[in-house]
Amino acid sequence: MLFILFLTFYIAFNLGANDVANAIATSVGSKAISIKRALIIVGLLEFTGAVIFGRQVSQTLSTQITDPTLFTPHIFVMGMTSVLLGVGMWLQIATLLGLPVSSSHATVGAIAGFSWAALGVNAVNWSSLESIILAWIITPIISAMTAALFYSQIQYWIISINQSSPIAKLNEWIPWLSTAIVVTFGTFTLPPVTCNLTYLLREQFNLNIPKYGISILIGLISSFSLTLYSWRQVEYRDIEQGKQEQEKASNLTFGPVERLFARYQFLSACFIAFVHGSNDVSNAIAPLATIVYMNQSHKVPMGKIDIPIWILAIGGVGIVLGLAFFGKKVIITVGDNIANILPSSGFCAEFVTAITILLSSRLGLPISTSHILVGSIVGVELVQNSASIQMITLRRIMTAWLITIPISASLGAIIFKFMDFF
Repeated sequence: MLFILFLTFYIAFNLGANDVANAIATSVGSKAISIKRALIIVGLLEFTGAVIFGRQVSQTLSTQITDPTLFTPHIFVMGMTSVLLGVGMWLQIATLLGLPVSSSHATVGAIAGFSWAALGVNAVNWSSLESIILAWIITPIISAMTAALFYSQIQYWIISINQSSPIAKLNEWIPWLSTAIVVTFGTFTLPPVTCNLTYLLREQFNLNIPKYGISILIGLISSFSLTLYSWRQVEYRDIEQGKQEQEKASNLTFGPVERLFARYQFLSACFIAFVHGSNDVSNAIAPLATIVYMNQSHKVPMGKIDIPIWILAIGGVGIVLGLAFFGKKVIITVGDNIANILPSSGFCAEFVTAITILLSSRLGLPISTSHILVGSIVGVELVQNSASIQMITLRRIMTAWLITIPISASLGAIIFKFMDFF
């Protein structure tokens, strides 16, 4: 069992070094936040998201890719062990090359590979696999289109050179942007956190609070506070100086509009880290959760299984440490080498990415964070400056995506056969 725990930590560590870098790459690339500060804050939020929301996707990966009824407990344990080792190896190789591959692809491919090697083609749940692959194809296209639409509106209404005073326009839009951020983030994150508090107040103090009352109250306070804070950041004197500062802004020194969007981008980076942890921790812990279940029940899981919180914690800790030690290479690839990202465009890309990931996580779909984020970056850059897109880097990333499933499936099958032989 100690070996299995080590393998789980190993895959989570490599997932943090590779996939988690997507959560902060655009913020670091646009200079909205320093890499040291990003590593600390994002690490904490990744762990929190993993513990609170990681259970649903873990259940999908561990029981729906293959048909558990066909396996004995011994064979299934060997298979999950081969998945842990195979996925960890491929993520480590990709990280050393600076390629943001999909851990979801790798995990699903490895599960399908060992299943096929163990019992043949009928052991794979092809209908579930098809729906997951379809989500992988559709989500980056949707994220690119949504991000392009979102950024085009931001550009037209706020930062366009045709605006006589971008700062004045930004002041008008600050309440709407603040409300959109708080409502989007709070809708998905607050109810699971506040429902227990509502229940406690009702049982212990006989306070009959509406189901979403606390969440709505926190949302209103947060929206009001963010609006006031944003207005204070854009001082009245900036209205007169805004046009001149906007023209002088560069990647290192932004005008007042981009400076405020840098703060919004920091918020979106925090949220994307939270929802990334809620989705991608499943790739590390799903095999371990299955093995623990079989050790306790002595049978192969046939449906949803209860994921203990300590398993979620192992995945979260591994992800945080992997990001801290080896995440820089992938951060540079996504944040600097795809396109020239400004805080305004980076905010739009991250905002759309976070929404897509969290929706997928709540639906139990193990989608690819790297697919969605890269799609969002391409979408905003098509609006901002299509010539800045580095096609060589984009082709390298897409090639890595295409070979991830075959390589991870092969590793899962080979490692399983090797373990079965001995």
